[in-house]
Amino acid sequence: MKMMLARLPLIVLIAAPILAQNTCDGIPAYSPCEITFELSASDLAAHPNPYVSVQLEAEFKSPRFRTYAMPAFWDGGRKMILRFTPTEAGQWTYKVSSNLSAYDGKENSFNSTASEAPGFVMAANVHHWATENKQPHLWMGYIADRLPFESAQEFDAQLNEAASNKFTHFRGSILGGASDKARVYLAPDKPNTAFFDELDRRILAVHKRGITTDLILASNPDYVQSLFPDWQSRLRFIRYIVARYAPFNLTWQGFEEFEDYANGRAMLKELGLDLKKLDPYQHPRSSNAKVTSAPLLADGWMDYVIEASMDDTVGSVEHQLYQVPFVGVTDAAHLWNTTMNGEYPEFRGADAARCQHWYELIADTRHWELEPYFDVDGGRSVALEEIEYVVYVDHPGPPIELSVEKHGYDVFWFNPVNGEHIEEKKYSGEHFTGQAPDNNHPWVLLVAREGRKESMLKSYKFESRYVPVQEVETNPDKVPFKIVDPPGDTLHVDKPTPFSVKITRATRATRSMMYLWTGEATVDGRGFRVIGTGAPGNFVIPPSIATNFPAVLSVHLTALNANGKAYALDRVYQLVK
Repeated sequence: MKMMLARLPLIVLIAAPILAQNTCDGIPAYSPCEITFELSASDLAAHPNPYVSVQLEAEFKSPRFRTYAMPAFWDGGRKMILRFTPTEAGQWTYKVSSNLSAYDGKENSFNSTASEAPGFVMAANVHHWATENKQPHLWMGYIADRLPFESAQEFDAQLNEAASNKFTHFRGSILGGASDKARVYLAPDKPNTAFFDELDRRILAVHKRGITTDLILASNPDYVQSLFPDWQSRLRFIRYIVARYAPFNLTWQGFEEFEDYANGRAMLKELGLDLKKLDPYQHPRSSNAKVTSAPLLADGWMDYVIEASMDDTVGSVEHQLYQVPFVGVTDAAHLWNTTMNGEYPEFRGADAARCQHWYELIADTRHWELEPYFDVDGGRSVALEEIEYVVYVDHPGPPIELSVEKHGYDVFWFNPVNGEHIEEKKYSGEHFTGQAPDNNHPWVLLVAREGRKESMLKSYKFESRYVPVQEVETNPDKVPFKIVDPPGDTLHVDKPTPFSVKITRATRATRSMMYLWTGEATVDGRGFRVIGTGAPGNFVIPPSIATNFPAVLSVHLTALNANGKAYALDRVYQLVK
């Protein structure tokens, strides 16, 4: 995506202040431009800290009469900047609202030209992504959390690595961690505009590569509390970053983690709802986590989940429970399992070239319709049934058995280490059996009706099939297992506790079960936490799960059988220290 950023001066006449000339004229759609407002000496006298007290925003109206309310931001000295991105070609009008009388109520217009840019990224088709031009979007993220703090050379090297390996997202933190505090804000309510100007330039460089920026607000809620001790200062911060960065193609990503902080969920809800209210483009919103951000979905501000656990049970089970896209933090060794969980990868670590191999194979599929598929032995699969089946074989050995719809298929083996393909003879039938070329490393099997897929790919617009989300079976009489441990009715925090289940109706489907254990002290409102996976095992209840002790803890066990059917049981305990 080619992006232009034009900083456009506003001419101020003492006798008759006027709004900017049509300085955005000719800007391509989905390219940000800027209008600069110069504060007068009397304005500065009335507003010695413009960041706090100057109110200036504009309502932009598109050729199709969609409206966008965009705040301006203080950029040091006398400058207030209004940054905006038109989302379609044609004539735009805008009207300024401000507590600066020279600008309040002023109106103007400009023309935007057509662009080939796909537009902003948005959630689509339940678990997937698209762009505003209704084309599928393949999320593959590169983690560079020190984005604004590293040297220019380090940033350039990371961005070059991301672009050369076909990453489509680039993750970084705005505020960093507590040790970065003095670099981002010079004093309370005094942002370091030089720092933010440099971050602007780096985000613009990401966008010029056609890559979406994933912006983390800060490392954790305690750090944010130390910078912004009350809701008013936090709201000013959110307004400030929306004004600076919402005109770019981005996603919002809360904190690096929140689970162990007493105010983690509450602060994320506050900040998330502020973003939802103030961001006129409604960029996707979520938060990172130690394990999963799914506990935050009920708070009404998030529209996708990020998981940092490389325990496949977490991703696989949660994917069956929630109707939102999933992003999984992963590395080279776990990349393909992340995909089989139904997650889009956010990559950290060495060997980024493997991600390019992943991208080249997945980009050639109808990835926006692939869902976890369970009718396979010897591997893990995602599939668009009747069209294509992608099977990951982590440990080659026994033959792969894959049930497919009865058609003719092309068959390929793909080496995820070096990207090489081996074409097998075509297959026709409904029960494919095949052996990996060797047992030296993992393999990916692709079984696809290539002719049928090619005809589907000719569709100009994003088209998709209905994705059913199953109802979890909670009737104890129909659940084929029971909770055996923990026994009794009392649990202790910070103490290893055994857990186990017993299969009560053994069938072919129960031969392989995935168990996800969560706990929640509902009265305290901190949300549930993943406390264990599998069975049997031991979990340790973290003290951060509750505020007041003793607490009532609801332990929730969700399980997937070999066919992908979900079941759930609950048990209530008293939680003590």
